[in-house]
Amino acid sequence: MTDQRIIIEQGLEARVAAIVEPAIEQIGYRLVRVRVSAMNGTTLQIMAERPDGMMSVEDCEAVSRAVSPVLDVDDPMERAYHLEVSSPGIDRPLVRRGDFEAWTGHLLKMETNRLLAGRKRFRGQVLAVEGETLRFERDAAAAGEEAVVEIPLDAVAEARLILTDELIRASLTADKAARKARGLPIDDEAEAEDAAEAANP
Repeated sequence: MTDQRIIIEQGLEARVAAIVEPAIEQIGYRLVRVRVSAMNGTTLQIMAERPDGMMSVEDCEAVSRAVSPVLDVDDPMERAYHLEVSSPGIDRPLVRRGDFEAWTGHLLKMETNRLLAGRKRFRGQVLAVEGETLRFERDAAAAGEEAVVEIPLDAVAEARLILTDELIRASLTADKAARKARGLPIDDEAEAEDAAEAANP
């Protein structure tokens, strides 16, 4: 698939990602992120999505059915674990170049793997993706700091959208367009309920 992930895992999570990503892509989905946590003993969370960004409960079940056999065969986990397949959600992590392009102008927080402009943590919005660089505008630059900084894509360790009213509206619009493209019914009332739940988890 094109637009490979630029933000990838390390250690055990990277081994799991290498095992499950081909199985996920084979059935037409994209891996977003793998996380191992101590929740409920040990939880292996696999975040995935359709190329159009949608992800229903049925899609999560399909991904779970696809990855379970390969995880059983390769068995990268050292102890019993709970498998959880989820969608990225509205305040999603950004892991591909296309994610940064799609959500340009929306508020996000980002951590880099090296010091840039004297810091590793940034909050603001991507103004543009130019070549292999993000033009990033801080939302509260300190006195003496540049408001707009250049951040190489290979320096981004983690990035996540911040939930705002504008983001919710943009997500609903994108979801509606994806549903229309797939010939699925559009339920404005259900979408409003989903947005309210996302804003108040």
